Amino acid sequence: MRRITALTPEQAPAKSAELLTELITRRGTAGEMVATMAHSPALLQGYLDFSRAMKRAKLPRPLSEKISLAVQEWIGCATCLAAHTAAAEAAGLTSTDIALARQGTSTDAREAALIAFALRVLAEPSSIGDEDVAELRVHGWSDRIIVEVPALVALNQLTGTVNLVIGLDPADTPETQVTT
Repeated sequence: MRRITALTPEQAPAKSAELLTELITRRGTAGEMVATMAHSPALLQGYLDFSRAMKRAKLPRPLSEKISLAVQEWIGCATCLAAHTAAAEAAGLTSTDIALARQGTSTDAREAALIAFALRVLAEPSSIGDEDVAELRVHGWSDRIIVEVPALVALNQLTGTVNLVIGLDPADTPETQVTT
């Protein structure tokens, strides 16, 4: 059940109205989550900037979707799971890849290590130590990828948590637009 309503540009604070209008002009829609974020111009601007920045991440899209699926499964956001499942399929992932990602793993040991690391970043970041980063390097992950993982986790945590707080349900979002 929706707890907070989405806003139109006409209902939103000035800065949010400007951002929503720009999105609607470019994409045809802002999406329910983004339109609800418009209650806070700071949140909306921060989310849009962060999301755009993460599009330049070095993580391959299929692996990014696997991490997103693992994180959203842990968070419990059905809306994000639906969107990331569709994005994962569009990125070429099989149903087995998607099921394993939702379980926090992969058939590829290298990817499994990175996905497990992402879940630790989400659930117990204070437990991460030198040996964890060293293990990722043994698997061939660069420092750039290693530092992009917490950013991807944070972006997923933001979207999933906002959706849960506002009460967004997959039935409310006919689009499967993914911006993380």
